[in-house]
Amino acid sequence: MAEILIIDGDKHFTRTLGKSLGAHGLPTTDCDTLSRAMGLLHTGEYKAVLLGDDLADGDSLAYLTTIREIPSFPEVIIITRSRDPKMAEKAIQNGAWHFVTKPPNIQRLLVLIRRVMDYHEERYGGAIRCSLRRSGIIGSSRLIQSCLDTLAQAAGSNANVLITGETGTGKELFARAIHKNSDREERSFVVVDCAALPDTLAENLLFGHERGAYTSADRHSTGLVKQADGGILFLDEVGELPMSLQKVFLRVLEGRSFRPVGGVNEIRSDFRLVSATNRNLEAMVENNEFRRDLFYRLRGIRMQLPPLRRIPEDINELTCKFVQHHSKRLKLASKGFSPDFLDALMSYKWPGNIRELQNTIEQALSRAGKDAILYPRHLPRAIRAEVARHDLEKEKFKNEHYEQLQLDPKSFPTLKEYRHKHYETLEKQYLLNLFTITGGDIKKSCEVAGISRARLYTLTKRYHVTRQKP
Repeated sequence: MAEILIIDGDKHFTRTLGKSLGAHGLPTTDCDTLSRAMGLLHTGEYKAVLLGDDLADGDSLAYLTTIREIPSFPEVIIITRSRDPKMAEKAIQNGAWHFVTKPPNIQRLLVLIRRVMDYHEERYGGAIRCSLRRSGIIGSSRLIQSCLDTLAQAAGSNANVLITGETGTGKELFARAIHKNSDREERSFVVVDCAALPDTLAENLLFGHERGAYTSADRHSTGLVKQADGGILFLDEVGELPMSLQKVFLRVLEGRSFRPVGGVNEIRSDFRLVSATNRNLEAMVENNEFRRDLFYRLRGIRMQLPPLRRIPEDINELTCKFVQHHSKRLKLASKGFSPDFLDALMSYKWPGNIRELQNTIEQALSRAGKDAILYPRHLPRAIRAEVARHDLEKEKFKNEHYEQLQLDPKSFPTLKEYRHKHYETLEKQYLLNLFTITGGDIKKSCEVAGISRARLYTLTKRYHVTRQKP
């Protein structure tokens, strides 16, 4: 089966390109619509996608992120008529392997494809994922699998790692998993809570002090940086690191050496740095709230953890594990849960993510007492109220936007007409609701909707939806 998929609206182009690549031992499959391409991608094992333009059923760049999240994790090379530098920049930012203009230079394209194939085989050959120790990470959704692949890459490297994600998504859990799967497993995993570092004692805690450095320093103290020697130093909530310490820590990162408070000589520490934050460091850099040079040092390998609302398929597995764990901890008999209990969990948006779900299950078990089955009534009232409101709003929306069809053969619409009309209504209402909950923030809107900026801009233009700027 071909491992390369060519997607372009120009059939002559796809066939010509396919023949050229086939002549060099690279068999391809081609299609001229995005809808058919998605079907092929979900049923095949493509390693490379050559994504062109001239597509009648969508913007190729808007589908870039979606294609890269297909279970086979294909790499995407954009091939387009456009020579717009901004478009090239956007494509790379959205995850494209490379940006090539039409007509492509076949020799150059062959080099790119072979590099993609080598990289894909090395990264997704199967050996890493099978041997990876999850260390408590639960979930089998596509997004979690993608994070596990990045985790495996990070564990086999010595580069700095930056883990981003909302509060409660499991950033420290992933950081500890990197430690468990690395060659530093036998050494220390030292946590630095940057949000709790007091300004007056921060350098003392990080670097330690020599005896007599100040009045109460009656003995030598080893700082957290030295304690991580040979192991991993985990900077939790690194976005909260005071500006005064950012410059100091940058120097430590560059030389892996420091001077204790009151010390004369430099001390070395061979630590591996893993950082985590729920803040947007890029925005902080632009607002001069975080040092640009330090940010570039931190983001060697970047891992973005998904919020729970984007991986609802994992809620069932998470619930089973949490019920089992907390029942044992609270010394309760094993309990089951009703389908409507799970439905309620699936309907809730989980602003506190996995941590909130875990606390909710613990509360439900406590309320259930000797009951053998968990029902929605065992959930906190705030969650039940939110779910009830959401269900009513959904029902109201359906009633307002789905009129009864007039059973008149002359005016009865075709299936395509009916579907198109209501599909547009749904998308427009979704955009309006999306901008309401995000305050019009484009980056946050893209994260919530799970789409790229290009796709969001295309939809807002199509439906003439304006946003209230944050």
